[in-house]
Amino acid sequence: MQLTIKDVEILQQNLAKEQEDYQIELQEGNLLVMGPSDIESSEIGAQLIHLLKLWVNPRNLGRIFDSSGGFIMPNTDLRAPDVSFVVASRLKRTVRDFGNLVPDLVVEIKSKTDRIGKLEDKVKLFLEQGAKIGILINPDERTVSVYRPNGEIETLTGDDKLTIPELFPGWEINISEIWPPVFE
Repeated sequence: MQLTIKDVEILQQNLAKEQEDYQIELQEGNLLVMGPSDIESSEIGAQLIHLLKLWVNPRNLGRIFDSSGGFIMPNTDLRAPDVSFVVASRLKRTVRDFGNLVPDLVVEIKSKTDRIGKLEDKVKLFLEQGAKIGILINPDERTVSVYRPNGEIETLTGDDKLTIPELFPGWEINISEIWPPVFE
């Protein structure tokens, strides 16, 4: 049985009544149910959002979303990247619904139970559907891989600089800035 976005909305309403904390995505008519992430992955996502917002907001470049923001893709999948960005001209006003567009930037952050291959596939799917940049952050390996629609993959580590000139001209951060600090 192929499920639809409407089926997901009904399921979410029923789960909300039970106060369950699950994230639901729809891929090729199948439900993907995910529980909460580990806190290291969550902290990395929060830090990246913070660093992006410091650049994006003063320049009115667009909107940044966390892992709760769901997007309906042209192939009718409902997916939610860990971090995403949509250029201002493509989403002039936020909606009280799923976004009916593909984000320009999608970021997936590997949690301790994720399989890297599935995350790579998810990033590539977003690119196939129209995303301009995909990023996969792997805290286990301390790497940040940047995917582009032309198939190019750039892997960054240590003090390498992350730049995304296609969306954020002039913005750059050291990869080391996204890793959680250690307090001694």
